[in-house]
Amino acid sequence: MTLKVGNTVKAHYKTGIYIGELVEERNHAYLVKVLAVDKHPMQGDLHNPGKTENVFFHQRKALSFGEKANIHKEAIEEYEGDIPDYKESLKKSIAKLKEKVTRRETDFNQKALDRLEDLEKQYFQQG
Repeated sequence: MTLKVGNTVKAHYKTGIYIGELVEERNHAYLVKVLAVDKHPMQGDLHNPGKTENVFFHQRKALSFGEKANIHKEAIEEYEGDIPDYKESLKKSIAKLKEKVTRRETDFNQKALDRLEDLEKQYFQQG
């Protein structure tokens, strides 16, 4: 399968997964314009998953609607189906991640939940 500019794709970027439009082909990557969030990025230190001691616990935002990112070709596949509304897809992806981190009570999961709740305020209570 060959992807072309204008195709709708599912793109794995860092720890998130996005639905977007292929904008441009580059050497080892494609430039992808974000249209929806399929999986919200994990919170915390990606190099020390599950750890909270002696690490910087990052708050990781999802890419914004219309934001463009260079994504490795291997991390992109064709997407077929309806493109969900960005805001709705963002709400669903956060809800899924919150559900995952509330299954077990750990220090890591509590910190991740705190970061996600803060992100929800930033995403949905503006203006």
